[in-house]
Amino acid sequence: MLAAQALHGADAAPPTASTPAASSSIAVVTGAAKETETDLTGLKHYVITDYGAVADGTTLNTAAIQKAIDTASAAAGGVVEIPAGTFVSGSIFLKKGVELYLDDGAVLKGSEKIADYPMMQTRIEGHFQLWRMALVNAQNMDRVRIGGRGRLNGSGPVYWAAFRNARVANKNVTNLEVERPRLMFIDRCQNVRVDGLALQDSGFWNLHVYKSREVLIKGLHINGTGPSTDGMDIDSCQNVTVLQCQISVNDDDIALKGSKGPFADKDADSPPVENILVQSCTIGNGNGLITCGSEGTIIRNVLVQNCQMVGRATMLTLKLRTDTPQHYSNITMDGITLNGTGRLLNVAPWSQFFDLQGQTTLPGHRIDNVTIRNVTGQYGQFGTLRGSVGDVIKDITLENLNITLGNTAFTLGPTENFTLKNVVVNGAPYELPAPVVGAPLRNIPGATTAPGNTTTATSATTTAPAPATSATTSAGAPVASSVKPAGQ
Repeated sequence: MLAAQALHGADAAPPTASTPAASSSIAVVTGAAKETETDLTGLKHYVITDYGAVADGTTLNTAAIQKAIDTASAAAGGVVEIPAGTFVSGSIFLKKGVELYLDDGAVLKGSEKIADYPMMQTRIEGHFQLWRMALVNAQNMDRVRIGGRGRLNGSGPVYWAAFRNARVANKNVTNLEVERPRLMFIDRCQNVRVDGLALQDSGFWNLHVYKSREVLIKGLHINGTGPSTDGMDIDSCQNVTVLQCQISVNDDDIALKGSKGPFADKDADSPPVENILVQSCTIGNGNGLITCGSEGTIIRNVLVQNCQMVGRATMLTLKLRTDTPQHYSNITMDGITLNGTGRLLNVAPWSQFFDLQGQTTLPGHRIDNVTIRNVTGQYGQFGTLRGSVGDVIKDITLENLNITLGNTAFTLGPTENFTLKNVVVNGAPYELPAPVVGAPLRNIPGATTAPGNTTTATSATTTAPAPATSATTSAGAPVASSVKPAGQ
């Protein structure tokens, strides 16, 4: 019988950007992380086979599963249970009071026919448009529970082939021009828990959470090798905790997202992504344990603790989208163990599908208060930390790193207050390279740098420490984080 865990809010309200804690250091409140075991054996279970679902791997069971959900909701709620076996389905939609649980050996397999995922107005890639819904959908709900020991399988290969074939025919085809379903979409919900499931071979993103609060994602196993198979897309959310997940995909592992375009900072549908805790996760392949962007405006107060990198994934990717105003701040990665071949950093301009929407002013970008500390092990290369002319990158700290790299080259652009403290690379104290001069990626007739972002590449400086492991710059020592692990 299902034993679920309730999710409650934090004891204290999260700090805002105006508070000293948030402005000077990492200040994340894990409102989703408090867990208390709740015995839900008294809840009625609605087993989908009682409503006509057939576990033969071919029968389309969308109507039967939705009937179980609708029946449970009409009866004031309960648990819709998927037993062992492979059940094919198109989009299903959870309703108030209804939990979804997959038993050990249960597979909810997405249909290979795109028509089985209805076209609806939905959030995708930083805006709303008509597009295909996910396999599992929860919208405008207070208290969402999706979990178990089973598997969601997105039947990805058929959708990946469609996209790859389209790219062969037209190398400029965009993601949204080839319809592919997500595995799970949680839309404008609060008090959310997704727990224990395996997510495999999604046609598009695996888990997309939009404009939701008090979210706990725990113990997921996410795998995919197809294009755009992001592990998690945390879009315009606050107070999100990700615990004990294993992710290996062909795109971003955990993406923090918002809006895009020159007016993104005025988009009411895209509040800041803030107060994010990622803890005790294992990352294989992918574009970033944490990736900010491609769509993203304000992302702040992010703490990553005690994670392992075991494949080719980049540890931290910050996309500076050249058509979008962006501010990434208060990001800490602490206690990372490396045993792979990826990059530590990929912080650079990103111009794919660049569109200024008729504007002639290039938006500015700002990165500040980024700390990477207590990192050990062996990895592929250092990577890149560089913006375009006018971008502000400041208060960067590397502390207590003892790592072996196959390639120590570090492409570093102009920064302010870069601190090194106890950084050892390949057995020797590490010194910062000389910064390269940043430059715009595109020459746009009549374009100028946005007001307030007029710093030229030569006016920002990088201060290299003396060649000793305890050296620091004028940035000083980082302030201790106020984040506490989940359940404390």
